Amino acid sequence: MTDRRTDGRSDGVSRREALQVLGGASLAVAFDWTPPQLERAARLARETAASGAAFAPTFFTAHEYETVRVLVDVIIPKDERSGSATDAGVPEYMDFLMSDGSDGQRAAMRGGLAWLDIQTRRRFKKAFKECVEQERATILDAIAWPAKAAPDLSQGVAFFNTFRDLTAAGFFSSRMGVEDLRYQGNTFVAEWQGCPPEALAKLGVRYS
Repeated sequence: MTDRRTDGRSDGVSRREALQVLGGASLAVAFDWTPPQLERAARLARETAASGAAFAPTFFTAHEYETVRVLVDVIIPKDERSGSATDAGVPEYMDFLMSDGSDGQRAAMRGGLAWLDIQTRRRFKKAFKECVEQERATILDAIAWPAKAAPDLSQGVAFFNTFRDLTAAGFFSSRMGVEDLRYQGNTFVAEWQGCPPEALAKLGVRYS
């Protein structure tokens, strides 16, 4: 049996393929989504959540999808204010987005997820989704802040920061994300009484 740790493969994507896809500027182009693509993915994710039906990804493999579910919840975990990214349907959002994407966009996502597995298999002898919290943090802390990251991690930095943006886009376009923002626009106000005193105090301003 071939050892995945030594041949550099992760769910069908080789180390060489992953690094080729994650090559510098090409990643930014590969993840250049249009507003209609983002809006369509958000709408489909909301409709899927509302239906309550079990979701079967059409782009991600089972292994990739579980990795995505783990990673988005690391980025936006559940807290006292709202649910996690998976609760908001972000993995579904990403699957709809990638299904509508170009070959370059799809390859960049697959390459980035494979890069994570390559790193954790090298350090911890297991896939990213199988790692414990501290092991995941070891990898992600090294790529989360571009200005602090080592030059040889540039591919991972580019992937993770773009993935984080997509996670935020998926979360805050969901019903849960909108509620988390506590947005109160589009609401009829019979009598405008000005900004609440506590908000003015926080801003350090007052009405003259």
